[in-house]
Amino acid sequence: MNICLFSQEEITRPLALNDERAVHLIKILHKKEGDSFHAGIINEQAGTAVITQIESGKSIHFTFTPETDGKPLYPLIMIIGFPRPIQLKRLLRDMAGLGVCQVHLVGTELGEKSYLKADLATTQAGTKMLLDGTVQAAGTHIPLLVRHNSLKECLQYLDNSKDIHDKVKLCMGLDNVKPEQSLSQFLVNNEQQKPSLYIAAIGSERGWTDNERKILTEHGFTLLGMGNRILRTETAATVSASIILSAMGVL
Repeated sequence: MNICLFSQEEITRPLALNDERAVHLIKILHKKEGDSFHAGIINEQAGTAVITQIESGKSIHFTFTPETDGKPLYPLIMIIGFPRPIQLKRLLRDMAGLGVCQVHLVGTELGEKSYLKADLATTQAGTKMLLDGTVQAAGTHIPLLVRHNSLKECLQYLDNSKDIHDKVKLCMGLDNVKPEQSLSQFLVNNEQQKPSLYIAAIGSERGWTDNERKILTEHGFTLLGMGNRILRTETAATVSASIILSAMGVL
């Protein structure tokens, strides 16, 4: 836990000693009265908290001084076919750790339909995983998480989003079956466009169907590859996001 995050309401209240953040501060970091720790408000400011009192058996009292607006999220939207629930946890943590701005989980035509019904696949559980990744990265801003039943539904949602409608977008569909070129070369070829938003789509463990490839290209996506090795969904998501963020100059 590289930062303790609080809601706007929590930041002014004592922290109960049985709260996992308090346990981390006392038992892992060995903080005492007068000590400071990194803290922040979820989706808002980051700064320094100072422990003013540890009330035996009850709570930690602290003050918080905001210092920055927190680490900004990068203009990268990840569209990801639903992976196995056990992989979803790692995937969302990594996406938040890398600082992507949005994650859209989609049901795909070849994907296992039961994955969408898993307990870990709920928006609430997913947001908790993103929060864990944000804390690991010592950030405060959590990526937006949206679930969609299909790729078509997801792309229609993005097409109707006022926040991204007028931006210069670079849309990439990762596909190891029928790629037009490599992801790395595509980014080099298009660096002069100076896009203000990057969108990458990655299929589920069985990849895209020809129908989904058609949907992607109809929405302005270029089908791109990352070599001839077949990667797990969460691995492909992390690798592609890292390559794109590197091309953006933030890694």
